[in-house]
Formats: sequence, structure tokens, C-alpha cells
Amino acid sequence: MHATTRSLPTVLAVAALTVVLAGCGATGDGSGGASPDSATAGALPAAPKDNALAAMVPASVASDGKLVFGTDASYPPNEFTAQDGTTIIGMDVDLGTAVAQKLGLTPEFQNSAFSGIIPGIEGARYELGMSSFTVNDERVQTVDMVSYFSAGTSLAVKAGNPDGITADNLCGRGVGVQAGTVQVDDIAARSKACTDAGKAAIQVTELQQQTDVTLALTSNRIAAMLADSPVASYAVTTTSGAVEVVGEPWDTAPYGIILGKNQGQFAQAVQGALQSLMADGTYKTILEKWNVANGAITTSEISS
Repeated sequence: MHATTRSLPTVLAVAALTVVLAGCGATGDGSGGASPDSATAGALPAAPKDNALAAMVPASVASDGKLVFGTDASYPPNEFTAQDGTTIIGMDVDLGTAVAQKLGLTPEFQNSAFSGIIPGIEGARYELGMSSFTVNDERVQTVDMVSYFSAGTSLAVKAGNPDGITADNLCGRGVGVQAGTVQVDDIAARSKACTDAGKAAIQVTELQQQTDVTLALTSNRIAAMLADSPVASYAVTTTSGAVEVVGEPWDTAPYGIILGKNQGQFAQAVQGALQSLMADGTYKTILEKWNVANGAITTSEISS
């Protein structure tokens, strides 16, 4: 997960560093040059309203018929802007839309700086926050979180993996990472382990944009790249299969939908909507649409 915009333990830390270390999607779409909208083809059917769950939504939320989400649309494929520059799309958007439909509400996604989403929840500007938030104890002290996905770091290589690369044999190889991500620290630690063992250091290429890292891989300037697991999976889609993910993600943690505390059964309604979407196949369809099904979970849980 990104070192600043998604997985630091406190919102204050995010606010302090977000200018210095840009989000994975803030400077590139992870597509390696392909159109990011190519992954959005095919409209999803509306999720049917669940009257029992809808009845659990507080009147203060349901009264206007909308469910307002705060999101930082700079993190493809989870949340980012389409080629028109304004429409917010992504896995989180599709899933949040389906949650709103289950609750009988119309979704409205508002673009926000990541550091402003939790304060926006606390100030009732947003009713939910959905922006690849990692569930952690620090956040749960101020907001409730409902889990919906699992993300970590993935290794990606050229299709077919001609060099037989794994996470355990990177010594001496060229590996790309995006600046400002947790993968920078990951690859530095792996390179040190190589040299400590008397092996060649990893030849690290650190680039500002994820698009450039992906392009470096597909153009044979590096042998592998490390990226957030949904970002790596998305690269497979947007490079028409020129990139392949090797093995399973590591250092995984759940993403959670953010909502304010002390809102009656609202968290249970959101959790119930997610669980219903998992049961009826909608959840799987959405994750497969964005090629991130390897981050699927089977049970949504409330952390409060």
C-alpha cells in the first residue's frame, strides 16, 4: 500500500507528507500507456434494494435519498478520474455504488484530498469515505471501518516470466518501484539482504510515475517491478497481458469503508450490503472487472 496516501497509521501523518510523497495514482494511472477507461467497458446491473438493510440507515443519511462518499480519485484502479478528467471511476466506485443501491440510495462521489476525508466524515460533509483506507487501530479510534478488500505488495514481470523471477531471487536484477511508496523501503531492505549475504545488490529504478515503472518493464529496461497488489493486477489489464503477476501479495491488510461513530445501525447496514453483494456474485463481478479479484475477502467485518 502506498506509503503516504493509503497506509500511514494516522491522518496527521498523511497530511504532513502527502505533498512530498505523491499517491500511486496522483502522477500516473498505472496503465503503461493504455487507456485507463479500457477497463470500464460494460455497465454493471443495478444491485437490488434490500429493504431490511435500508431501514437500518439513519434518517439523517437517508432523508435526501443520496449516499455521499468522499474519495481521493488519484489511485487507479481503485479510484481515479476517467479520460474526461471529471468522472470518478474505479473498483471502489463500482463497489460503493452497489452498496448505495442495496441501501436504496443514489451514490454521489466527491473528490477530496485524502487527508481531508476523515475530517469530512467527522464534520458530516461525507457520509462514507471510500478511498483505499487501510484498517488500523489508530483510525478506528476516531471512525468506524467496514472491511471490503485485502491489499499488499505484488511482484510483476514480463508475461511468461522468461527469467524465472520470484520475490526470493531479485539479487542483481533490475527492479522498478514508484517513488514514495512502501515498495521503496521493501526493495531497499531486500537489496541490503542481498549484499549482506555476499550477493549483488538489486539494481533499483525509482520513478515518479507508476506508468513509467510499468513502461520500463514492458520495454525491457527492468526485469521486474513491485507495486500495490491492485495496481500490479491493473497493469496486466492495461498492457493487454504484457505484464504478469508472480506469486501472492505480501504484507497484506484490509481496506475499509470509513463512517462516523455513534450512528446507530449504519455500520451494520453497510456491512450487510457488502456481505449481500458477496453472496449474490456482484462483488466478484466488480473485482474481476478491474482485474483485482486476488484481493477478494469472504467476510466483511466492522472495526469500531
